[in-house]
Amino acid sequence: MITKGAEPRSLTEHRAQAHSNYDNYTQKDELRAALVSEQKGLCCYCTGRIRANSTSMKIEHWRCQSDHAELQLVYANLLGACLGGDGRSAAEQHCDTRKGNLDLKWNPADSAHMIETKVRYLFDGTIESNDVDFNSQLNEVLGLNIGFLRSNRKAALDSVLAWWRSTPNAKTKIPQQINSRVNGLEHQPFSPVAVWFMREKLAGTTK
Repeated sequence: MITKGAEPRSLTEHRAQAHSNYDNYTQKDELRAALVSEQKGLCCYCTGRIRANSTSMKIEHWRCQSDHAELQLVYANLLGACLGGDGRSAAEQHCDTRKGNLDLKWNPADSAHMIETKVRYLFDGTIESNDVDFNSQLNEVLGLNIGFLRSNRKAALDSVLAWWRSTPNAKTKIPQQINSRVNGLEHQPFSPVAVWFMREKLAGTTK
């Protein structure tokens, strides 16, 4: 889950001006930096790496601008997303690029939505949800199960599984492992997959 921090001062000041909108907000670099920092360098959807510049990320409106203009400058509605295969075929697109103006049921930055309880991972790297509607959105709206994303998640799972199998008394060391992965200024790409696995092991819900 993404924990939203304080919004950039430039966004607050811009929103207070008459006739302000997202297009005439000129300090998007400051916004990108804030989003990447609070997301620990990970895309809000696929959790791949993003950097705070326009060549490696997009500023995502969770509720799209075309249908929710009143939210276009609301910081809680703004997320940092990867480029999502921008310019590639539709079959290769994912995250914000594929989502476009479509809506999602759950927001990864809304603590009330508890996104971490809405998803799980299979050992082939597939992400899925027990929520039928959201499960469809993971595939059709966000494209999160295209081949290379599945492979990246599988690699993260394989790595933590290898640690689990090779570490004596691994279960007692899980809290420390989780702490090291969820704190710090920057997370490893796809690290939420490993954290999910360890929490499942701690709870005794995976074999």
